[in-house]
Amino acid sequence: MAQTQLKENNRLAEMVRNIANTIHTGTYETEDDSESASDYLEDALDIQYIISSDKEYLGARVLVAFGGPNIWIDTVNQQVEGYWWGDKCIVSYNDAIDLDATLEELFNC
Repeated sequence: MAQTQLKENNRLAEMVRNIANTIHTGTYETEDDSESASDYLEDALDIQYIISSDKEYLGARVLVAFGGPNIWIDTVNQQVEGYWWGDKCIVSYNDAIDLDATLEELFNC
């Protein structure tokens, strides 16, 4: 996983890395021990779909933390972006849980 950081708040960086690692490795805890992207999205606070002018799905931004810090998963760039006051942390991931495909499926429903 590549990492880009402007200013770094250690707690913010740790949270962003943990989310990126979860998507990258596909391992996280759920109530029924399943590990699907649908399960992961149950805790999403907001989903912003990114579409083309032809209304074709391109990707999404998923809000997973809000209010301090704000953390978004950006499936277009495969990055987790964290913001806390003036601090910013961005970590890239590989989508091992097919999060983007699940979001596209939700968009097309």
